[in-house]
Amino acid sequence: MIDHKHMRINKAILYMLAATFCFALMNVCIKKISHIPPMETTFFRCLVSMLFCFAVIARDDLDWKGSNRWLLIARGVSGTTAVVAFILTLQHMPLAPAVTIQYTSPIFTTLIAIFILGERVRWVQYLFFSLSFIGVIMIKGFDEKISVGYLMLGLFSAFCSGISYNLIRSLKEKEHPIVIVLHFQVVGTIIGFVGCFFDWQIPHGIDWIYLLLTGIMTQLGQTYMTRALQSERIAIVSSLNYLGILYALIFGVFFFGESYTTSIITGIILVVTGVLLNVIFGKKEHVLATDDE
Repeated sequence: MIDHKHMRINKAILYMLAATFCFALMNVCIKKISHIPPMETTFFRCLVSMLFCFAVIARDDLDWKGSNRWLLIARGVSGTTAVVAFILTLQHMPLAPAVTIQYTSPIFTTLIAIFILGERVRWVQYLFFSLSFIGVIMIKGFDEKISVGYLMLGLFSAFCSGISYNLIRSLKEKEHPIVIVLHFQVVGTIIGFVGCFFDWQIPHGIDWIYLLLTGIMTQLGQTYMTRALQSERIAIVSSLNYLGILYALIFGVFFFGESYTTSIITGIILVVTGVLLNVIFGKKEHVLATDDE
């Protein structure tokens, strides 16, 4: 007898593993072209993904403009700001620490939700936040390859991602998911294009391949993650997203010859532990609140 529930869970897990792998490859591609200005990389990344989105919208005969345009534009601006800041940290920091700091975005998502969505945060969650930020401090440590400026820029990227995620949640059931993604890519393409007038470097040879792969991996990662979250409960698959940090550690050593101190490894573990505890506790609180209603 076929167990459809287990098949569905296994499919969701495979989708999430594929998503995290695609995003990890995207990060490698971005770091491989660190000599390309961040606005230029953002332009090509968003342009390729935008074309994919328009193809899907045309196929499904959807209204690409949406009906909550200011919220959609705000989501696009916050998302693009996060991307540009993240690209800068990737260009100037070792791969795994840069990726780990970006993974603090769920903390900012939770804190910002207090003001945007009126959600509650329990005192124990602040302990989890503190644990993660202690981890961020340990990642910096005494490593001269990680400057305070780019560390703060990475946290700013995570903060902007937190704003973006809250805007996505506020648009839930108001806009089609592909329309939300499209506006992010459109805004990113426009901002990146304007930025190219101020800082442009002609890509050469393999640079074009990395730029194209950045957009393709972005789109594949978003597609697989959407399928994973639609196939099974978020609680079952979302924790697999943190495999991205493991990929970053492996790829950092393999592709860029990076080495990590005990302080950095410990910091990464603390960041992931704090974020995961917050996500798990937050989901339990959501379930309890739903049961009380």
